[in-house]
Amino acid sequence: MTIVPPAPGEPRRPDGPRDPGDAWVVSDDGAKYWGRFGAAGLLAVDPERGVLLQHRVAWSHHGDTWGLPGGARHEGESQCDAALREAAEEAGVPGGAVAPRFLSVFDIGIWSYATVVADVVVPFEPVISDPESRELAWVPLDAVDDYPLHPGFAASWPMLRALLPVRPAVVVDAANVVGSVPDGWWNDRAGAAGRLLEAIAARAGEGTDAADLGLSGDVWFPEWHVVLEGDARGAGDVAGVRVVRADGAGDDAIVAAAQELTDAGRSVTVVTSDRGLAERVRALGAAARGAGWLRDVRG
Repeated sequence: MTIVPPAPGEPRRPDGPRDPGDAWVVSDDGAKYWGRFGAAGLLAVDPERGVLLQHRVAWSHHGDTWGLPGGARHEGESQCDAALREAAEEAGVPGGAVAPRFLSVFDIGIWSYATVVADVVVPFEPVISDPESRELAWVPLDAVDDYPLHPGFAASWPMLRALLPVRPAVVVDAANVVGSVPDGWWNDRAGAAGRLLEAIAARAGEGTDAADLGLSGDVWFPEWHVVLEGDARGAGDVAGVRVVRADGAGDDAIVAAAQELTDAGRSVTVVTSDRGLAERVRALGAAARGAGWLRDVRG
């Protein structure tokens, strides 16, 4: 493997010098891959308009094909951050307009490409904002294969499309998880619940390994629901987590949440070590994980 910088005179971004990550990785057989630290792209999914595709300029690698806005990662940059930054630079995707749902990684050892699949939460119109885009378009899912696709995207599209209907959710039995560690939680139930919510919010931002959810792909960003009961209901809301404050029995609220989500076609995981509760949610079609599954996020 060798690292080859861009050729002199090769087009640059309009806002300054290249980043150290802007270089070719060349394998022993001569194949070239853009991005010293790997690369990432954004597949934005709009429920009404389809997916956002970029018509690449002719001078780019595999030019004059359609693919995803994306590019080389910066050193130390996460895959999600790289995809969102590149999408903003190349397609004018506003910050906060999309919410990552899952991450799929193509890794050949010397180089990797991460596709961040994200749902549009604030509708926007893409804008050509740098020289790498010839055209940007929302393309209906059934029409994607009609376009001359970038070979990398063409290879991954069937798998990505198959995963688009999957929308995972995790329902947490907070009382059971908090009670699984004798750390004095009984002295301040609301405080203990608040710490759990903060830990879950941090995990939500980092994503969850697909294998831990029984799903394909690499990393998922499920919707998190945490059920609080009794004095724990006094914990405040935390961004990134949906808090359910049970009016009665916490178990019944957990079953109701799991029922609503499974009825909506969601892939549901319930976190509890209560065997009876686990049996109830499995009967609904949800998976059940023990409290230890979440223990690492509590610190």
